[in-house]
Amino acid sequence: MSDVLLPGGRDVRGTLVEPDSDPRAIVVACPPHPQHGGTRSDRRLVAVSDVLRDAGIACLRFDYGPWDEGYGEREDVRNAVRWARDEVDGCPVGVFGYSFGATLTILAATDVDPDAVAVLAPTARLADDLDAVEAIDSLETPVHVLYGTRDTTADWEPIVERARGRGDKITAFSADHFFLGAAADIASAVRAFFEERLLESA
Repeated sequence: MSDVLLPGGRDVRGTLVEPDSDPRAIVVACPPHPQHGGTRSDRRLVAVSDVLRDAGIACLRFDYGPWDEGYGEREDVRNAVRWARDEVDGCPVGVFGYSFGATLTILAATDVDPDAVAVLAPTARLADDLDAVEAIDSLETPVHVLYGTRDTTADWEPIVERARGRGDKITAFSADHFFLGAAADIASAVRAFFEERLLESA
């Protein structure tokens, strides 16, 4: 593991988790809402990065810069993906996000065109002009949406409906927004998706 200071006009720091051998791909992991305790140490992000490392995939978990109501944070995701692409030149790049980070993942993906996107408990929009339902329509990238059937925190239904209409992969968990006890199952599902979408194309 190594600490990373990401380029850009904001103070954005991350942790890069790498496999023992040269990575075959890299995934950027976006935490939940920073004003509700969301950081790169989120247990769902850590579980995902651990299993990705075992699969030979590097993972960059990062903390957002100063709070900017989703706008600066979206740019943080874009910059993280750009950094990851440069760091492992020639390797596929995926993005994973949870909750607030899942919505940002979809929004940022329209600009930086990752090779695959996985989102856990995304909400439909952060603002009128931060609309993930609209953004997902413009993605040509494969998407995997994971959600909790008892989640009453995030407005995930419009994202799931749109993703299903696109033919994207959908995984449901019998869980609320916090997915207590489900981190290992989430990580396993995310790993399988990225192995299929990133490594088979590598």
